[in-house]
Amino acid sequence: MAKSAKDTAGNEEDGAGNGFKLVGHTNFVRSNPKSDRFPVYAFHHIEFWTSDATSAAGRFSFSLGMPLASKSDLSTGNPVHASYLLRSHSLLFLFSAPYPSYAAAAAGFSDGGPAAAIPSFSASAARRFSTSHGLAVRAVAIHVADAAEAFHVSVSRGARPAFPPADLGEGFALSEVELYGDVVLRFISSPPKNSESPKKIPSFLPGFEDLPDSNPHPLDYGIRRLDHAVGNVENLAATVEYIAGFTGFHEFAEFTAEDVGTAESGLNSVVLANNEEDVLIPVNEPVHGMKRRSQIQTYLDHNGGPGVQHLALASDDVLRTLREMRSKSVMGGFEFLEPPPSNYYDGVRRRAGDILSEEKIRECQELGVLVDRDDQGVLLQIFTKPVGDRPTIFLEIIQRIGCMTKDKDGREYQKGGCGGFGKGNFSELFKSIEEYEKSLEAKQSTLVPAA
Repeated sequence: MAKSAKDTAGNEEDGAGNGFKLVGHTNFVRSNPKSDRFPVYAFHHIEFWTSDATSAAGRFSFSLGMPLASKSDLSTGNPVHASYLLRSHSLLFLFSAPYPSYAAAAAGFSDGGPAAAIPSFSASAARRFSTSHGLAVRAVAIHVADAAEAFHVSVSRGARPAFPPADLGEGFALSEVELYGDVVLRFISSPPKNSESPKKIPSFLPGFEDLPDSNPHPLDYGIRRLDHAVGNVENLAATVEYIAGFTGFHEFAEFTAEDVGTAESGLNSVVLANNEEDVLIPVNEPVHGMKRRSQIQTYLDHNGGPGVQHLALASDDVLRTLREMRSKSVMGGFEFLEPPPSNYYDGVRRRAGDILSEEKIRECQELGVLVDRDDQGVLLQIFTKPVGDRPTIFLEIIQRIGCMTKDKDGREYQKGGCGGFGKGNFSELFKSIEEYEKSLEAKQSTLVPAA
């Protein structure tokens, strides 16, 4: 039986001297040891730090069909930061920006602390973050049974503390540990839904004002949840060992340059998962010594170090979602990478023609949707171009088909990671990104003065 990277420790040395060896997608044998060190329920939210939360939230709302659901800013009595929460079903995106230091000082507060709705927010740190990374993810938040317990267990297992447990009131708590780079893993616990408290439980967090949707035609492009959050790092071995060590998350999949690269560039990747395999955290590292610099290295250079490379958003109808998003592209919405050549869809017919109708395949071709399949289900996916000023963070829109099963109470649900992570599409994705990078390089070369 093939072994995972953890099992083969000591067989191969990486650049840091740690024992680490990837066996690759073909030889990797998936198993679920149910090894979480504390109860993990689901992704809770993603927080972006930016210098202008209003503009960033507005663009994402328009581009993804995510209405503004809650806010915390000067109008709610928060002099430290402006934060706007977008919601599409269970997907929550929070955009936060610092107010000037004198605003908090005039109110008698420092740049964080009790005046902030997010107690771990630091205005000075947020300004440095935006300067270093541009628009980027600061926090990957997961819903846990007890934020304090998750923090203490994590730190006891080697996690680097970022913010100690804080009682937010009304049964909510928050804590944070470092994930990679300047990104934190945020633990959120909340009161049970059957709470008999006479007060209405906040839909997001205390300190945020819920906003009723008064639009008779509310935004909804069909995006349901966060499927996975992908990080780029310099050293895959050390990062995987660190995250798995304090969370207990197990390896869900492995990919090497031989699995997913092109003749010009590549990456190595490990996907970590919780017990229920619905919190998926892939981690990538660059592969060096190829014709072109790895796209992962390009990200690391422009991001100023490790960070969240992309967020995969699951739709219940990716073709409908994509039509909505494409209609907004010409009006300031997100743009997509170039579609694959037409003969790519001949392969789709061979590998997924028994699942997808000819009409669906033609729609995928029309919209540039990539199609892959594993031994359990089918994956439809498409990628945006970078969504900020830098060639760093982008979005993936996906739909998983198949893998339906039932829980102990007879409720039907879809297994996590159904259809895989697009291994069969990586070469097409890489080619599209390579062409995008080449177009940037060509434009930059015209700006270099002649010798």
